[in-house]
Amino acid sequence: MATPKASKLVDRKASTVSAAGLASEDDAVVLAKLGYKQELRRNFSMVEVFGIAFSIMGLLPSIASTLLYSIPAGPVGMVWGWFLASGFIFVVGLAMADLGSAMPTSGGLYWWTHFFSSPATRNPLSFLVGYSNTLGLVGGLCSIDYGFSLMFLSVIVVARDGDWTPSSGVIYATFLACVLCHGILASVMSKIMGKLQTVFVVMNLILIAATIIALPIGAKNRHDGHYIFAQTENHTTWPTGWTFMLSWLSPIWTIGAFDSCVHMSEECVNATKAVPAGILMSIGSCWLFGFIIMIVLAATISPDLESVIGSKFGQPMCQIYYDAIGKSGTIGLMSLLFTVQFLMGISILVAASRQTWAFSRDGALPFSTFFRPISKRFGYIPLRAIWGCVFIAAVLGLLSLIAPAAAQALFSLAVAGNNLAWATPIFARVVWGQKKFKPGPFYTGDRFSVPLAWIAILFLIFGIILSMFPVEGPNPTTQSMNYTVVINMAVWGGALAYYFVDARKWFTGPKITLATDDLTEEQQVAIREDGLDVETIEGEDLSTGNDVEKTRKQ
Repeated sequence: MATPKASKLVDRKASTVSAAGLASEDDAVVLAKLGYKQELRRNFSMVEVFGIAFSIMGLLPSIASTLLYSIPAGPVGMVWGWFLASGFIFVVGLAMADLGSAMPTSGGLYWWTHFFSSPATRNPLSFLVGYSNTLGLVGGLCSIDYGFSLMFLSVIVVARDGDWTPSSGVIYATFLACVLCHGILASVMSKIMGKLQTVFVVMNLILIAATIIALPIGAKNRHDGHYIFAQTENHTTWPTGWTFMLSWLSPIWTIGAFDSCVHMSEECVNATKAVPAGILMSIGSCWLFGFIIMIVLAATISPDLESVIGSKFGQPMCQIYYDAIGKSGTIGLMSLLFTVQFLMGISILVAASRQTWAFSRDGALPFSTFFRPISKRFGYIPLRAIWGCVFIAAVLGLLSLIAPAAAQALFSLAVAGNNLAWATPIFARVVWGQKKFKPGPFYTGDRFSVPLAWIAILFLIFGIILSMFPVEGPNPTTQSMNYTVVINMAVWGGALAYYFVDARKWFTGPKITLATDDLTEEQQVAIREDGLDVETIEGEDLSTGNDVEKTRKQ
């Protein structure tokens, strides 16, 4: 990994750092300074990097899946809960954009953690962040595809006038079919995946436009401004104020994929500008459009919120559509809704596979040597990492057969797991590594960067705590209990236990993957002096001076 001495890596623009046709020399050199050679093809433009994050967020489908968090607080929770939480999420995006512009690499979160942390903490923290982020993204895939299965089946329920209820087995079978389809599409459509993100964005915008036009026209009840912006309710047993805070979980769940821009940074053109732009454009778009959607929903929702929460269709959004535009309109819009949800799953699988591949490249995952190779036949993509994520998602989805509460706790990795992974490198930078930080083209400035980072850290910690509360109130039953704390502590505790029992013996942080011929003698000396771990394809192991061929230092 490129520590201060090794930051001299590849200051020259040498075409040897990149396989022919994969990237421009400028992008390859930026990556080489972080210690990595170019192995993935850079197919994504700035707009397409924004597109993958915006597509994963899947604004309206995600809002539909999380209305059970916001509706209990009434219109105030729906509208102002969204606005306030989204503002704090934008601050998190600013802090991450500073880092993404300075050091764009697919494994950015754990790379930054290792770079900025103190010598005593950098290895265990980097290991923890890598696992938390990897499993958080896979948890996000599970959450999205499970949400798709519920939305898809809810259309059948509406078509049958509520006279059919899908079993857990049917839900899992739909989920499994969805995950497998995503694996196939992410594998065979790699060459046009960047272009598809534009299509996915357009589909999202069409759905948003259809909803904000159809609901006011068809709604029987159109509430006034006071109801929309000032009506407070409490349909939980928590105090009203805390019910409002729990409504923040809707935007926290929804606007949670902006780190995908970081994971795609080795596949985008002009990454130092595209990554921060993608992060901020995706969050800002969801902040604005989500606020508009919530206003429309609050203006047209049935005043009997309990009937919406306990809808016989199993989805509050489905009930809102049904009350406003009837059976046929509901089937049409819900069909468009689950289609967009399906597209979300493709995008998050792509992002999750890149993080998984990056972590395998650095030897941190079990079977890293298996998941490490890049498939040239399928367009320079981590094919094995894609199917590894598919397999893990399929296995984890089996929890839905046990109990919905268990499945929901697993999916919470997308919130708590990722929040930890986002907060740690920001914390490491401002506490230990501020002097090592060298801004990229995007920078919030010396005056604002550190205060914004601290606001981001505090909000992310609050988000972790919030995600662990039972939504319905204190004294939960086994069915309504929130098992997020159990799942996440198992992941974090397991990762740390794995590190201190075994991985500490061989995990030394991100590796350098540049071949001997790509480095000057001065750079080789800097690597040896810093004791950096090196992966070589052919030639000499730079950390020991021993001859090797196609070996990997584990």
